[in-house]
Amino acid sequence: MARHKEFDRDNALHAAIGVFSEHGYEGTSTDELLRAMKISRQSMYDTFGDKRGLYLEALERYNADSIGKIVADLRLPGQPIKALEGALVAFASRPEAEAKRGCLGVSAICEFGRTDAEIGALTDSAGRALHSALEILLKQARSAGELAYDIQISDAVHFLGATLSGMKISARNGASPEILRRIARLAVRSLR
Repeated sequence: MARHKEFDRDNALHAAIGVFSEHGYEGTSTDELLRAMKISRQSMYDTFGDKRGLYLEALERYNADSIGKIVADLRLPGQPIKALEGALVAFASRPEAEAKRGCLGVSAICEFGRTDAEIGALTDSAGRALHSALEILLKQARSAGELAYDIQISDAVHFLGATLSGMKISARNGASPEILRRIARLAVRSLR
């Protein structure tokens, strides 16, 4: 009986994230995934079920890692608005190859919108995690007198979420890290 080749599941999933980020769900063939993941078709089916199962797991992992990094940066000690600026600038300063690859979360929203309940649930969950972290930070900024008195926290949360999404799309379109850092700093200045 033939033995299936063993592979590192996390490395394979990371490779799939790269392919899906670059080409979207519909634009990605199973053969492209198998080449990038360096696994056999049977291994993919045995491990992830099918292309859709792989996509859902890739999207969930990508969202968790991406949002987790931003949230960790938001929680750095110091003044809340400085932490926000640091998080946005750190995001803008990612390696260009990573930034140009695109955001799988934004890609999923653009490709599926609200037409797929499972994908919508994953993107909604990521959005709630980011919004919650931003809301906490902005409430701290308000308490510290760093947030302009006339700014509604809920509006600022949505503005910052849209700013991050816009930065991701701009990076995918070739915006330099310096341009992205300027966008980040302008967004922060608008809150003061």
